[in-house]
Amino acid sequence: MEKTSLATLKQYWGYDRFRPMQEEIIHEVMLGRDTLALLPTGGGKSICFQVPALVQEGICIVISPLIALMKDQIQNLRERGIQAVAIHAGMTYREIDILLDNCIFGQIKFLYLAPERLYSELVIERLKHMRINLFVIDEAHCISEWGHDFRPSYRELSNLRTLHPAVPMMALTATATPRVIADIQKQLHFRQENVLSASFQRDNLAYMALEEGNKMERLIRILTQTGGASIVYVRNRKETREVAQFLLDHGISADYYHAGLEMPVRMAKQEAWKGNRTRVIVATNAFGMGIDKADVRTVIHLDIPETIEAYFQEAGRAGRDQKKAFAVLLYDQEDRDRLWKSVDKQFPDSQLIRQTYHHLCNHFQIAYGAGMGVSFEFDLIEFSKKYQLDPVITLHAIKYLERERWVALSDTVFVPARFKFEVSFQELYRFQIQYAKYDPLIKAVLRAHGGVFDHFVPINEFQLAKQLARPAHEVIKMLDFLQQQELATYLPQTHTPQLQFLQARVDYKNLHVDHPFIAARKRVRQEQLLAFYAYLDETECRGLSLQRYFADQAASTPCGQCDLCLKRKHQERLQQRIITEIQAHLIDSPHSQSTLLAGLTVGKPTLQIQTLELLIASGKIHREDDVLTWVHPI
Repeated sequence: MEKTSLATLKQYWGYDRFRPMQEEIIHEVMLGRDTLALLPTGGGKSICFQVPALVQEGICIVISPLIALMKDQIQNLRERGIQAVAIHAGMTYREIDILLDNCIFGQIKFLYLAPERLYSELVIERLKHMRINLFVIDEAHCISEWGHDFRPSYRELSNLRTLHPAVPMMALTATATPRVIADIQKQLHFRQENVLSASFQRDNLAYMALEEGNKMERLIRILTQTGGASIVYVRNRKETREVAQFLLDHGISADYYHAGLEMPVRMAKQEAWKGNRTRVIVATNAFGMGIDKADVRTVIHLDIPETIEAYFQEAGRAGRDQKKAFAVLLYDQEDRDRLWKSVDKQFPDSQLIRQTYHHLCNHFQIAYGAGMGVSFEFDLIEFSKKYQLDPVITLHAIKYLERERWVALSDTVFVPARFKFEVSFQELYRFQIQYAKYDPLIKAVLRAHGGVFDHFVPINEFQLAKQLARPAHEVIKMLDFLQQQELATYLPQTHTPQLQFLQARVDYKNLHVDHPFIAARKRVRQEQLLAFYAYLDETECRGLSLQRYFADQAASTPCGQCDLCLKRKHQERLQQRIITEIQAHLIDSPHSQSTLLAGLTVGKPTLQIQTLELLIASGKIHREDDVLTWVHPI
């Protein structure tokens, strides 16, 4: 069994051996056992399900809430000659229908789905007829109400059991507390408890949490001293631009990144950073997921993340090459206060939730009793301005409506233009003869895309325009004409979130709001914040603090490299120098305490007194009245 897995790893990835814990996890899955795998960011979670899925006959179903991560994994699989597809927001019913047929009758090995897709009868019905070898639940912490990123749609995943009861289920996450670990297995109806966890210890990563009044000055010092590629995380899109410009003004190569940028712009910025043409990327937390760059030397947060789990994942993007790296959090008291106040915005009252639903229905002109299953491109900022709403509160109100299955809101996603011929080759040929103007365009599409008569293919209108030496708007107009003539289906690209109405519209006054659930989630959120405050106020070791938060059994000794450990080492060296100086003063003749302290040159008075009291308590110095005598050699 292991030899087959190793051969598959070598064939498709070129590796001669597995990373720590990968082989053990794969072994459990190959035995058909439900398995919860905890691997830190960069630990190679995808290999753990991709290898056993390739070894066995059938298709692997991967559930993930992160569209960007889906697309990245699919691209990586295809580059290795492995057939993989995804169903995501922005696809039409016909596209989904054709893709699911290919999953049943074709050679596709991986089907990626957002959890919301399990609301669809079409998807559920087709899954019944697939030869599935493994169900994979990525970001599995999202299923737990105790987790840091609870997604109501994840509660549907237990229904997969009823479709194929014998198929093993694999849950993956980088971060989970003991309570979340237990809840994941319970919610997914594991047939037996089975958790495999790598240590949360990162020997090469030094954690720093520094209270700082002048963050920008400190940022420059850190980047100047460390060198190498860096990610700087900030709170909002405006700050990404401002901080990047500040770094440029100080001679540091930098660029900014956030989800509001056009996809080609985002890709260009990302590739420049990955290729080390840009040293520092300043980003919101939209950046980093699925990006494989091993040589990041520093990850710097200029604000406090919402949870320890989120911080651990983001900080973990540093030092994946196992070389020395730094995760630095700069904060001040204002940051702590603001984060606590933000909790109220995350849990809107019932009247605001009902009003948000009412405004959404009006915004998209949904009639009462209608709207079930329809989707729209959704601009949160435009919607909030139109109805004079706070965007943050509105987003959380929509998330609550998602929990109750009134709507589903996708992440921002770039969906390329898609195209499919709807007539036979002979009928298309007759059209080409009759309309010679369209002949070059049709031939260009046919040359570039096999299977365009059978399924939708991604096309690039601008590339076609360049190839045909025509303006892009003319090519788009021609594609539209082919659709009007019912010769083809042309679906333009989109890069905005999709809002889908899951049920027919009702009177918002009758919308039920679960007050106890909201109150319970608010308490969980406050507990998470208090846990982060405890991390900031830690006095022993940052690394140990994180390991203990995740109940890592390997947590035993201080890391020796975080800011607290370094401070303690410095204190110990300084204290040793004070002891040496005290001995030099007392070794020949006794001194009064005041005279001795006045003659010391090393350290601050508080540390000098502390060290002196320690020597007296240990018996190395004898004190009688005010006279101090050295009695014990060092």
